[in-house]
Amino acid sequence: MVSIAFTGGGTGGHIYPGLAVAAALKKLLSGCEYRLFWIGSSTGIDRSIVEAAGIEFFGVPSGKLRRYFSLRTIIDFFKVTGGFLASRKILKKQKVVLLFSKGGFVSVPPCAAAFSLGISVFTHESDFSPGLATKLNTRFVNKSGKIFTAYEDTIRFFPRKFHERIIVSGNPVRGDFRNADAAKGRAFLGIKDETKILLVLGGSQGAKEINDLVRAALPHLTEIYTVVHQTGPNLSWDIPANDKYKPFPYIKEEMPHVMAACDLVMGRSGAGIWEWAVLGKPMLLLPLRGKGTRGDQIENAEYFKRAGAALVLSSHYTESGNVDIQELLLAINSINNDDEKKKTMARASAKIGEKDGAGIIADVLYEKIIGGGIK
Repeated sequence: MVSIAFTGGGTGGHIYPGLAVAAALKKLLSGCEYRLFWIGSSTGIDRSIVEAAGIEFFGVPSGKLRRYFSLRTIIDFFKVTGGFLASRKILKKQKVVLLFSKGGFVSVPPCAAAFSLGISVFTHESDFSPGLATKLNTRFVNKSGKIFTAYEDTIRFFPRKFHERIIVSGNPVRGDFRNADAAKGRAFLGIKDETKILLVLGGSQGAKEINDLVRAALPHLTEIYTVVHQTGPNLSWDIPANDKYKPFPYIKEEMPHVMAACDLVMGRSGAGIWEWAVLGKPMLLLPLRGKGTRGDQIENAEYFKRAGAALVLSSHYTESGNVDIQELLLAINSINNDDEKKKTMARASAKIGEKDGAGIIADVLYEKIIGGGIK
């Protein structure tokens, strides 16, 4: 029996794509003797998401990697060191043949530990340009490993010596999205077939900026759509749910079906937008920007805009600090009033979503495992 380790976490954006790869790999390994487990943060959401998917989980200490000095850096240095030692012990004891990383700060110590043990490291970058964790993990990808990227243009951000190890895979997307049923989504929402649906997503924790924008524009939006709004768990306002406005703190298993049912999706531009593309949805993107972000969501959004799949909102607030709804309403109307534009955006979106990232990555991992003599 061989052991295969996955790592990554901190957010669902680093976990769900990894779970998609794990599910695809399990299908390929059907009938073989193997063990697949996940190394993630001992705190946070990692364990609950991974174990809910039926995968064994090992928690290790995790510290944030920073490009700037902070007193927290000293504390986190010891956490990262602890994560390395714990990961090395797990990988060695479990006799792991390869490690697949989906990124996030928690993935760096396991990748470093795998490299120190001579274990093949495979890593995937979801965004248009690689983040700090991926840049560090790249150093641990030996000649028997691979670097996967979502975008062709991402290759240029890596040192030339790594180019021969890069495979453009697209982003892994859970199989539930490729098999989603719009009728099930409408039944869950209690919405009739002829009703237009705008799905607004702010991530699992919600996004105040997006929520404020929805609140300000809601009377206008509901003239055209039934608005399905994933608000996050901490929203508190006096707008009741009704036939035209359906708020949810978080949509879980039903999300693929809900997304299949909608006509337009609005939200951030992290790796999750590839799920929208799989379903061929026109997009209205509000990338996270400003202090505390490296601009990766802006880059992702611009790629989808250039491809013709999305409109990007650039200014969300006026100088007075109030939410600026005019750009949103102009964008909404430009899509709603132009059927050909809507169809063109949907086709462009679906074109991006054609690439089966989970399947491409799983195939490479499978060949590596088979080459190692799995029975």
